[in-house]
Amino acid sequence: MSIHAAILGCRGLTLTQDEAAFFRDVKPWGFILFKRNVDSPDQVRALTTALRHTVDRPDAPILIDQEGGRVARLGPPHWRRYPPGRAYGDLLANDPLLRREIARLGGRLLAHDLSALGINVDCVPVLDVPISGAHDVIGDRAYAATPEGVAALGRAVCEGLIAGGVLPVIKHIPGHGRALADSHLDLPIVGASYAELEAWDFAPFRVLSDMPMAMTAHVIYTAIDRKRPATTSRKAIRSVIRGALGFDGLVMSDDLSMKALSGDFTQRARDSLAAGCDLVLHCNGDRAEMQAVIAGTQILAGRSAQRARAALGRLARVPEPFDAKEGRARFDAAFQGRWA
Repeated sequence: MSIHAAILGCRGLTLTQDEAAFFRDVKPWGFILFKRNVDSPDQVRALTTALRHTVDRPDAPILIDQEGGRVARLGPPHWRRYPPGRAYGDLLANDPLLRREIARLGGRLLAHDLSALGINVDCVPVLDVPISGAHDVIGDRAYAATPEGVAALGRAVCEGLIAGGVLPVIKHIPGHGRALADSHLDLPIVGASYAELEAWDFAPFRVLSDMPMAMTAHVIYTAIDRKRPATTSRKAIRSVIRGALGFDGLVMSDDLSMKALSGDFTQRARDSLAAGCDLVLHCNGDRAEMQAVIAGTQILAGRSAQRARAALGRLARVPEPFDAKEGRARFDAAFQGRWA
């Protein structure tokens, strides 16, 4: 079966006939859901089933950004709230083992929520380490104020997700924490030296280089490539992400519709794949934009296809035994009911 190296979104709560026909024709590797696609558990389950039906693959990846805090596509009244990443790092500062335990529990609870809906990939954890004065696009999404703290809690969240049958996506590789601009709106340029990047920004990604999937940063690092952001930079992906960081998992672009990127959508997709991304991501469900993205992609093949199969191979066939009621009670007690 020919599969395009793309992850796409849809516009609403149900698939239109046109969307279903388009997805049947182009067969993207996976799909991503946003708040516009979410109403109730039954509705989301029906949508994930319909999306997989269009590509005739029952294990087709369906992604979501369910971090907690301000980045959460699911919420009350049907789904519980989760804290932002920094809340884990601030929890009982004199007890790092407890912080790690609760972070893993948070990941396991997220997986419990998502797997019940047919969602099998969560775009979390954020492994970016902010510096003083950086744009708050990362802010409290970061688990801690140091690379060591981010790496420890990020791994714990990954472990909880994988145990519950959901794949994590480490982001935004090789690091968005120094950015002085929001890449949704502008192109951040980071002028730190390579030594500074290696010691701070790259460190959590190196520690978690065994994870199945990673999402790139739409950020220029002048010490690596003065002209292109990491997403479209061969130097950043091949020399740093694959080389210095040792990441051999599936690399997907961040959303191609973000304003940090230039050129039309066909060129953005083509440039991302030529740089070394295995897949491109387009989120907003705009049919004309998706058509242009597909025109710039290729059939998933070779090493990228192997990485895609290996990533899906990390999905737990039988999730770790879990008492969700007891887990929620323990989680709520740790945060004193703040995120109940």
